[in-house]
Amino acid sequence: MAALPHDTHYRAVENLLYEWARAIDENRIEAICNLLLPDGRYTVTSRFNRDRGLPLAVIDAHGAAQLRDRIKSMRIANVYEPHHYRHILSGIQIVGEAGGCLEVRSNFLVVRTMDLDGDMAIYASGQVCDSVDVSGEQPRFRRREFIYDSRVIETLMVIPL
Repeated sequence: MAALPHDTHYRAVENLLYEWARAIDENRIEAICNLLLPDGRYTVTSRFNRDRGLPLAVIDAHGAAQLRDRIKSMRIANVYEPHHYRHILSGIQIVGEAGGCLEVRSNFLVVRTMDLDGDMAIYASGQVCDSVDVSGEQPRFRRREFIYDSRVIETLMVIPL
């Protein structure tokens, strides 16, 4: 069987997705900024809004610096009940190529655990649409778009997905 055109990059792309999730799960959230290109875009939006072409996103960072500022604010200015996430990723698939980047789709499930009482709940699930630049030494995200299935976010979204 002949290798598919994107087979050479699949493992590197998969590791990039896992590193993003692991950095958040291990409270190394600042590290995700290095996985996004300086002019990359990170958005979190509901499936309801995306399906209707509505522009509202819960998070919309136009570049790694803007995402870094959001995380810094989360660390020093925001007041919220301490919690952490556990990501489960599945269905990672390279679906095409555009503009020198690989187009990647995957599914996600995020379980949120509250630090004070240990309460656990499914926080978000959905699909991620990524554009991954593989031209450098390490792949990096040109675009990360988390599309969560629910129409609502319980309380607020402080920690990026």
